[in-house]
Amino acid sequence: MQAQRRPRGGTYIYGNTVQQADMPMPRRGWELEEPVRKKKLSPQVRRNRRQALHMNPAYVAFLTVAAVASLGVCIWYLQVRAELTSRMEHLTVLQQELADVREENTTRHNAVVDSVDLEKVRERALGELGMHYAGTDQMITYPNSAGDYVKQYEDIPKDGVLSESGIKE
Repeated sequence: MQAQRRPRGGTYIYGNTVQQADMPMPRRGWELEEPVRKKKLSPQVRRNRRQALHMNPAYVAFLTVAAVASLGVCIWYLQVRAELTSRMEHLTVLQQELADVREENTTRHNAVVDSVDLEKVRERALGELGMHYAGTDQMITYPNSAGDYVKQYEDIPKDGVLSESGIKE
């Protein structure tokens, strides 16, 4: 393989295999440090470390109580979560039932509305029941600027004015 010098300062080797470098590899920073030697420990430090590693019965009892309490909380959480899931499923069933009932109600309402023939109602009212259309002398027009309908609590006077304010326009 031929090695050629690259313009930026590196060496480029043609081929697909790595060749052994001619120069020895530089040592890394961590390889340069000397290994850390263990210091001699005093007997008191060794005795303290041994005591720290020793578990007395009170500590074991505390850890047991803590583990049982944690287990109890986990079981309680799983029960609450299962109940929540059950209620959500029940809610979904109820919502589906409500949607079905609403759809059925709408269908029946539309069937009732479609079954009413207004022409038959008019013919029966005019023919069988003796009703007739109102004449112009029976109609009173009432100007209503407040809204789109009027609630009538008493008879409307002939002149069509219910009350007058002292303000003249």
